[in-house]
Amino acid sequence: MPLPAAAAQQSSKIPAWLQKHVGTAEGQIAPVVLQRARALYERKRRQGKVRNACYFAKDATRPSTTRSGKPGRRFYVICEQRKFFRAVSSGYGNGRKLRRANFSNGRQCAKNFSNAEGSKLTAGGSYVTAETRTSFKGYYRQSGKRKAFHRTFLLFDGEGETANARERAIGGHPAVFLKWQCRFKNPKSPYADKDGFVPYGKLVNYTGGRSNGCTTWSPAESREILPLVEGNPTTLYIYPEGRDIDAVANAVRKRKSLTNAGLYWNASCLKSIGAPKFWPKRKLQPIINEWRRSLPKQPPLELPICK
Repeated sequence: MPLPAAAAQQSSKIPAWLQKHVGTAEGQIAPVVLQRARALYERKRRQGKVRNACYFAKDATRPSTTRSGKPGRRFYVICEQRKFFRAVSSGYGNGRKLRRANFSNGRQCAKNFSNAEGSKLTAGGSYVTAETRTSFKGYYRQSGKRKAFHRTFLLFDGEGETANARERAIGGHPAVFLKWQCRFKNPKSPYADKDGFVPYGKLVNYTGGRSNGCTTWSPAESREILPLVEGNPTTLYIYPEGRDIDAVANAVRKRKSLTNAGLYWNASCLKSIGAPKFWPKRKLQPIINEWRRSLPKQPPLELPICK
């Protein structure tokens, strides 16, 4: 069934309050993304895999920033019982540029996608949220004091193309990392190494930017999203899947209208990237593995002592 017909059929089931959020404008969710996210959620509820009243969706074809310069909204939290819909910013995978293959992405729009381990790319498809893990990353300075930085990571379990989500360490987390600069002596810290040192660095916020393949949110939005699924898993559908990418690329190559072909891609990003590309694991994994084997062995990183 062509996408417009399928979307129209599905729209009859979408409650009126939610229909106003469906579309391709900023802050809206594209019909096919909502259709598949709802179908995944309903299937997992019937199977007894999730009981959460909310579900998630993500449209990785949308741009990173809006015309006004604000982070583009492409991650969706939908709680139909509460009549709640929210669109927030989220990162996509930045990829790599290797000698045998360039599958890197620009800052504004994603062109390359993959489910290969080590690709640092987003893989569209079906996920269920799993457990969270909070880890210590180091110390940073805030208001003149050194503070410990912890980041919570929400694991995803996938199926089909995304079945290797655990292997790839794919999940969701705040778009913040600690850029290590040095280490200082603090033997009383519970995080000190055997010599009594702890890492210190600068806190970097990359909200709306690129990730290593994970789904990221701003720190403020993370504080709202993570509690929704703590001990209460739900579904996450990420668009586009490999089949969508191949179909869109084929339509572009043949100069066909996406609408007439029943396909969807964010118009501004499609104009920017020309055509998307899906790198299946079976093709990209050997290239990544060969690159890794070619890397010279490096001594373990030892941070300098803070001055």
